Amino acid sequence: MNSAAQAASRIERDYVGEVKIPGDRLYGVNTVRGVDNLTVSPLTVAHYPDFRIAFAQCKWAAALANRDNQVIGSDECEAIVRACQEVIAGRFDDSLIVDLLEGSGGTSTNMNFNEVIANRAQQHLGHPPGSYDVIHPNDHVNRSQSTNDVYPAALKIATYAMLEPLIARVESLAGLFNAKAGQFANILHLGRTCLQDAQPMRLGQLFGGYASLTRRLAGELAIVRDRLRTLPLGGTAIGTGFGAPGGYRSSVYAHLSAIASVEYLAPSDSFDAMQNMDVFSRVSAELRTCATSLAKIASDLTVLSSGPVGGLGELHLPEAQAGSSIMPGKVNPVLPMAMIQLSFAVVGNDVAVAQAVQYGELEINHFEPVVASRVFDSIALLSNGIERFAEKCVAGIEADAARNEQHLMDSMAVATALVPKLGYARVSKLARQSVAEGRSLATILHESGVLSRDDTLATIDQASCPVFDAQR
Repeated sequence: MNSAAQAASRIERDYVGEVKIPGDRLYGVNTVRGVDNLTVSPLTVAHYPDFRIAFAQCKWAAALANRDNQVIGSDECEAIVRACQEVIAGRFDDSLIVDLLEGSGGTSTNMNFNEVIANRAQQHLGHPPGSYDVIHPNDHVNRSQSTNDVYPAALKIATYAMLEPLIARVESLAGLFNAKAGQFANILHLGRTCLQDAQPMRLGQLFGGYASLTRRLAGELAIVRDRLRTLPLGGTAIGTGFGAPGGYRSSVYAHLSAIASVEYLAPSDSFDAMQNMDVFSRVSAELRTCATSLAKIASDLTVLSSGPVGGLGELHLPEAQAGSSIMPGKVNPVLPMAMIQLSFAVVGNDVAVAQAVQYGELEINHFEPVVASRVFDSIALLSNGIERFAEKCVAGIEADAARNEQHLMDSMAVATALVPKLGYARVSKLARQSVAEGRSLATILHESGVLSRDDTLATIDQASCPVFDAQR
């Protein structure tokens, strides 16, 4: 920032009165009002870089479209574009100070960007911030736009960008589960339903199911992400396009798509695009489904690794840190626990999004800031949580093959696998004997000469193998 901008504070006025603005900041009076009236959370509109980038991309594309339609001059356009590029680079985050959760329906956010871009463009043209005699926040930076079309457009663009790395992390997690399915392919395992012994299976089958689920989660996120490419830009205040020249809409989409390297689309009905935010109900629902599904897996891992003496102990999770401040040597499954905990937060965020989407009124939804805040939070929680869960937990999971086999052989689950070989009636009689004597069925089979332990294992192995081979 040049020396003039670093000079003494400047005064800006509105109908409420005067405000003093530090000379090294590029925001204006509208930003100050928004901060004074609506700061309720610790996060500003610059906290999530993709949101800041998305807003600046919209302003950049609008400037080019306005130049194309001869409603601003080339010099003004060039200065605005340069300022937008600097905002995208993060140079003026200290001037993007409006609360992300502000309650003005996005107007304070939009004006914060308009003022910063206008004042920086003024500097590029050799004029001081705050005068707005050459570049005005409303007349130039916000030309052919309204908060009502720019804010939801930037929200969609930012969410589209933020979902890409999340989807990649979910896909990577699926790959780890698939690798574990192969690693554990030959380990016999006691399948359980309602936390009770059920049927023989392979441990690899369990992890194959986790891999399949996680791949599906990534796929559904990708589908709903694609729906975010339809934007309300060009609708201005309520969908009529009032205030924008006739060629603006086609021009702004062409420029935005080139700037962002994504094909963004105009809506088939501008009024629908302005009135409704149902796509964010779907986005948030998929984030919730991803979180709760992975929490189920995390819960499974917690149960299967319980112990080491008093629990199942069939899996060994990497030891991440001490588990107690009072019990020496205790190690807790902190990574699965973290995944479960963050799922609670994502579920809560989804409820907030559903409420905000429902309470849009008439021609617009003015609760977009809470949608932005909660959707961005869910994406960030999942992205960070999955990265740590994958790297610090799933990648290092090991199985206790002997304990898995012992639990299976000591259970009544082997009975199901023996029916084809010995018949239902004979297995039932032996099973009742096992219960009455408190000894494992495998032991009774061996002692009675019906089947040796190795033969029993081979029978169970054969019974549990075909499904796994089909899946693989």
